[in-house]
Amino acid sequence: MSLEPLASDGTELTWFKSSHSNPDGAACVEVATTPRTIHVRDSKTRQGPRLSFGPQEWAAFVSYAADH
Repeated sequence: MSLEPLASDGTELTWFKSSHSNPDGAACVEVATTPRTIHVRDSKTRQGPRLSFGPQEWAAFVSYAADH
């Protein structure tokens, strides 16, 4: 996992909210994928810090979250 800087690298990401998000958007995260990285941000603070994960790290997290 890494914390991404706010500076843009020129690549625009397409962000998605979970289908399980609250309708009012009060507690949501958004995810954007690239071939080698999964990016995660707080939907309420879109310009704030982002986390990034490699595909194996993300798969492990999703598997863990689905079981708990």
